[in-house]
Amino acid sequence: MSCRYEEYRWLFYFARETTAMMNGIAAIRRRSMWRSILLFFSVVGPGIITANADNDVGGVLTYSQAGAQFGYSLLWLLVPVTIALIVTQEMSARMGAITGKGLSDLIRENFGVKITFWVLVLFVTCDLGNTATEFAGIASVAPVFGSFVPFLAGEWFKILLVVASAALVFITVTRGNYKIVERIFFVFCVVYLSYAVSAVILHPNWHEVFRQTILPHFSASKAYVLMIIAVIGTTISPWMQFYIQAAVVEKGIREEQYPTSRLDVISGALITDIIAYFIIVSCAATIFIHNLHTAHPIAINNASDVAVALQPLAGKFASLLFAVGLLNAALFTASILPLSTAYYVCEAFGFERGIDNRFSEAPIFYSLYLGLIVIGAGAVIIPGAPLLAIIFYSQVLNGALLPIVLVLMLLLINNRRLMGRWTNSPAFNTIAWVTVVIVVALTAISTLQTLFPQIGS
Repeated sequence: MSCRYEEYRWLFYFARETTAMMNGIAAIRRRSMWRSILLFFSVVGPGIITANADNDVGGVLTYSQAGAQFGYSLLWLLVPVTIALIVTQEMSARMGAITGKGLSDLIRENFGVKITFWVLVLFVTCDLGNTATEFAGIASVAPVFGSFVPFLAGEWFKILLVVASAALVFITVTRGNYKIVERIFFVFCVVYLSYAVSAVILHPNWHEVFRQTILPHFSASKAYVLMIIAVIGTTISPWMQFYIQAAVVEKGIREEQYPTSRLDVISGALITDIIAYFIIVSCAATIFIHNLHTAHPIAINNASDVAVALQPLAGKFASLLFAVGLLNAALFTASILPLSTAYYVCEAFGFERGIDNRFSEAPIFYSLYLGLIVIGAGAVIIPGAPLLAIIFYSQVLNGALLPIVLVLMLLLINNRRLMGRWTNSPAFNTIAWVTVVIVVALTAISTLQTLFPQIGS
């Protein structure tokens, strides 16, 4: 009896201790999980914000034209482009975390002032066009809201909206510190969900959508090749690489935090291209289908034309959602893109920079930011300004300039003196170099087709 009692007591003791141990492990895991979540939120921002800002007015127009002109046939392109976006953004963020320096700073230190100067001339010119693109998007939204509120119809409202937006953008960024501005940018990111909602309520043929996503289709026509370059250029914009690296440096992310920060980069790339996917689907399900069965096709001359076209095809709610998303995209990127330009110019020449500084502490940084906003907004207000050409060809120029920045990035990130053990893996190098080769080849084809129109049609 005593033996059996001891046996039961030992079993009870074993069960109690095992339960306590398991509870302890569970508690440690919970603490570890919460610690991981808190660590993620402490470094989140640069990746998600940069990638979402890339769905700007030029991006919305390019994706809309892709869907309206070619239906679902370009959806497959977003799969390899997303992979390339993750790789390029991750390289920039990694360089920022490991070196503690911005991309233009590294270019100047490793390739000299002359190369840096010409790189900046090209990219600042491109960014001027891109900034004007954002304000062109704001101007083009004005008539859409005027159709809902007749009082707002008229040229005066367009000018007022552009000027007010320029003032709002400058004040928002320059009157707060980095944390406040980052939170405002997160609000902009959430509004992008309006595109997803707009696509779902249009009830596209999802079977056809998924089929075209996994089955690549290619056409040698000039329009198709030019559209591919524009989609690549608007998805992987050169300015993004400069901004994300500067943002990682300013946020203070370092080597030990980088594995968590990498999740931020991957999440941002996936989210931005999912939004792009829904924009193409929205236009393919409505405008492309409509144009197939009518003698009077709808032409997309600017991004707001999509919102206007959706009214009779899909109802006012879908149209309003698209317009709200477009205005959000324009304001968001009009805030970030000039900021990126000011960062990399000041980095390259050693001027004080950063939104945690006051105007008196970083006058050149803030003057550049203000100048880009004023020129971009002013160009749009000029009567008869070719808004569509500014928007579309700025995206094509982005695609043409992308190989330059990617080659410089690849040379830097594979420099063991700079990166130590954080150099690229063979897989990353392969994806990045393939992206360079493809963009160069497509740009060459497009140039030849422009010079010799008989090639492709």
